[in-house]
Amino acid sequence: MSGKRERQRWLIRQASMADAEAVCHMFNHDDVFPNTLQLPFSSLSDWQQRLERMDHGHHMLAACHPETPEALLGLIGLHPVAASARVAHVRTIGLAVHPDYAGQGIGSQLLRAAIDLADNWLNVTRLSLGVYSHNHRAIDLYERHGFVREGLSRGISFGHGRYLDSLEMARLHPRLEQAIEAQRESNETGIHHLSQQGNTRC
Repeated sequence: MSGKRERQRWLIRQASMADAEAVCHMFNHDDVFPNTLQLPFSSLSDWQQRLERMDHGHHMLAACHPETPEALLGLIGLHPVAASARVAHVRTIGLAVHPDYAGQGIGSQLLRAAIDLADNWLNVTRLSLGVYSHNHRAIDLYERHGFVREGLSRGISFGHGRYLDSLEMARLHPRLEQAIEAQRESNETGIHHLSQQGNTRC
C-alpha cells in the first residue's frame, strides 16, 4: 500500500443553522423526500429545530464544493436511537444528496466521514439505517461501505398512495463483532455444560 490518503473531491464540514434553508430546499425536492420519511412541503422552522439538536448527541455533516463551502450539496446525520445509556454505542444514519449532484461521489464521501466519526471519535460500534427496498442504488451504496442486510420491515411507511417496505441494514465495528462472537461461543459452552449436567442427573 502506498499509504497515501485518498483524494477527497468534496469538502465535508459540520452542518449549522446557516444551512437550514438549503437543507429545507433539498428535502422538499421531488426526487429527495419520497426516499425519506419526510412529508412534502416541510417547513424551514422544522429544519431549524432539527439542526439545533446537534448539541444533544446528534451530528450532521454537510458536503460542499471546496470553492463554495456555504452551498450544501448533501447531508448525513448520525442520531441516537434512544436516550438510554444502554444504546450509547448505537447511532442511526440518514443520508441525502441533492439530485443535481447525484453520482458524483458525494454519498460515498459523506458515508466515509460519518464512519470515521463513529469509529474513531464517538466510540460508536453499531451504525444502523433503514432504506426503502425499491431504492437499489442506495442499497448498493451502503453495501459498498460495509452495511449488511438484517431484515425487512414490511409496510413501515406510506407514500405515493401505497405502503412501502424498509430494508434494515447495519454496519458493526470489528470490536462489536468480536464481542458478539465471543459471547455466542460462551453461550454455546454454557448450554453444552448444562446439557451434560442434565444427562448426568438422568
